[in-house]
Amino acid sequence: MTRLDGRVERGNRTRQSVLRRTVEIASVEGLEALSVGRLATELGLSKSGVFALFGSKQELQLATVREASRVFVAEVVEPAATVPAGVGRLWRLCEAWLDYSERRVFPGGCFFYGVLAEFDAREGAVHDVLVEAQRYWTGHVEERVLEARAAGELRADTDAEQLAFELIALMESANALSVLHGETAVYRRARTGIAGRLRAVAVDAALVPQVG
Repeated sequence: MTRLDGRVERGNRTRQSVLRRTVEIASVEGLEALSVGRLATELGLSKSGVFALFGSKQELQLATVREASRVFVAEVVEPAATVPAGVGRLWRLCEAWLDYSERRVFPGGCFFYGVLAEFDAREGAVHDVLVEAQRYWTGHVEERVLEARAAGELRADTDAEQLAFELIALMESANALSVLHGETAVYRRARTGIAGRLRAVAVDAALVPQVG
């Protein structure tokens, strides 16, 4: 039993090291750039060993998306959850997303921005799991807007879907332009835009932090 447990533990460590590399590759080059041979060579593993961990290229891609989702939740969703419901939590969520992109948690910027474009017109399991991830994020932002409205910190007529759409658009634009041009000033512009949009619908503009 001890011997078996040790083998399982080593397999889990190997799987995690492979996934750390796959999310890096996919964020820059896309999910189609992943291959068992490449990973085996880069990580000093056997092809058969890597294949045994995932079984197919599609499962490797799916596992990569799941790992990226886990990292995203830890870097963006969980930090905002520590702030009380309201405009402050909504602002912290946007700030955490911009920080995640600006710090290059994934070297290609936001992992999902790139791979969604890669699979948006395709069909299949990878497309479906990416759609699920995108819907989760959009829905999560909408829920934070609804919380802030229920808390009386946003105007009662605030359209949660529309506001979430606009906030996400500002964040994604900053990510795309920063990756394309290699500059960071766009994050300040996004923060300024998000703050302005929130002040426009907040019952008290003082609830929204000033952008330096």
